[in-house]
Amino acid sequence: MNILALNMLLDRIRAVAKENQWVEFKENNTGAEAVGKRISALANSACLHAQQYGYLVFGIADESKAIVGTEKHFSELKRGKEELEHWIIQRLNPRIDFRVYDFFHDSSKISIIQIPAAVAQPVRFMQNAYIRIGSITRKLNEFPDKERKIWQSTPIEKFEHQIAHSKVAVNKLNAILSFETYFELLKLPIPTRLDDMIQRFEAEKLIIRSGDTFNITNLGAILFAKNLEPFEELRRKSIRLIAYEGTNRLATKKEYEEKRGYAVAFSPILRLLDAFIPVNEVIQHALRTNIKLYPDIALRELIANALIHQDFSIGGSGTMIEVFKDRIEISNPGKPIIDVLRFIDHHPRSRNERLAHFMRRLNFCEERGSGIDKVIAACEAHQLPAPDFIDGNDYTRAIIYAPRPWKKMSKEGKIRACYQHCTLKYISGEYMTNSTLRKRFNIEEKNYTTASRVIADTAKSNLIKDSNPMNKSRKHAKYIPFWAS
Repeated sequence: MNILALNMLLDRIRAVAKENQWVEFKENNTGAEAVGKRISALANSACLHAQQYGYLVFGIADESKAIVGTEKHFSELKRGKEELEHWIIQRLNPRIDFRVYDFFHDSSKISIIQIPAAVAQPVRFMQNAYIRIGSITRKLNEFPDKERKIWQSTPIEKFEHQIAHSKVAVNKLNAILSFETYFELLKLPIPTRLDDMIQRFEAEKLIIRSGDTFNITNLGAILFAKNLEPFEELRRKSIRLIAYEGTNRLATKKEYEEKRGYAVAFSPILRLLDAFIPVNEVIQHALRTNIKLYPDIALRELIANALIHQDFSIGGSGTMIEVFKDRIEISNPGKPIIDVLRFIDHHPRSRNERLAHFMRRLNFCEERGSGIDKVIAACEAHQLPAPDFIDGNDYTRAIIYAPRPWKKMSKEGKIRACYQHCTLKYISGEYMTNSTLRKRFNIEEKNYTTASRVIADTAKSNLIKDSNPMNKSRKHAKYIPFWAS
């Protein structure tokens, strides 16, 4: 924000009748832990009172709301040798994207902390969630009804509808958004007149007319921006691609940040990823041939899913693609909203429905279903280990592995592959058997007991079950996933 916008924001905050559940004034910093608790409380209270943000303002007297100035701007404060902002955000769960604005009002130092409202789960600081009761900070677990309302909350305004950039002149739009990409990807004729392009973007609600200017929505920016850097709320949501020397993160070989919107960047990032991935060199018919380690469709679907299902309310991180010698990890901010064990079969749900719909229209991912079934099927066809899906505290990660001999697969990897194979068979209207699992792992028929052990281990892990428990013959047993009826 520029200085004029910051002073206007300060005026709006000071216009509230008094300190309330989502606004708190302080003259000076009251200690690192106290600030962390207040950020948790203001985020949770903003959610309960249908406010998009809560505010903690330093440099304002709490009773009179007079501008008195604070001793130090917030960015100058430290906890030990660590910047206070970084220290606090590391102890928040989820790591919400609170913003710190330091500026001068006349000669007085002012710091405004803008705190996004909690969505679908309370914001915790050092394992505890807080709330404002009047002007007092209390633990949220003392008020179970309020905590339940936060868990049941949904965003006040959908991310895609929010404004990313306002009051853009008509003649500046084409410098900010790639209109051509929209028409090319939808295989439509590119209009010769800018007005015709603008009308189409208006109809899609990618931009909204505001008098003689236009507001660009988050959906328009995140998909079609020529550069995300000028968009303050979106610049950290660009796609990062990192290749490492070995199997850990100790030595980085290459790193790239794609700063264009997802629709503009999607195909180029796939081509670049292809160049980052090592290949297997084999000899066929006396000729050397390079064979790709990973199926294209699996990488395409996993990257598209990461972009679509990310939680845009979590700051400081976006979608990341990490290439190791033996695997690729694709991560996005946001805890998955369905159980990772049900990624294969479950009807897809997304935090960002319009983004998901748009990316499917642009043919970046599967139109029906999550596309994960295609990922699993492709890995099976290429005789790859089973991909893994990780449910983190505030992130989701998909891992796809390079070819690995049977003997070098972990027990957990074999169980995971058995469960995924069983699920894939079930949603195709078939059953998993010892025979189908042997084919999945390329196990010879004479070694059927090897497949039997994997089946037994998977059943013991409560991931699969016998489709007919009354059948005592193991030879012709058929299996279904644990959740199937």
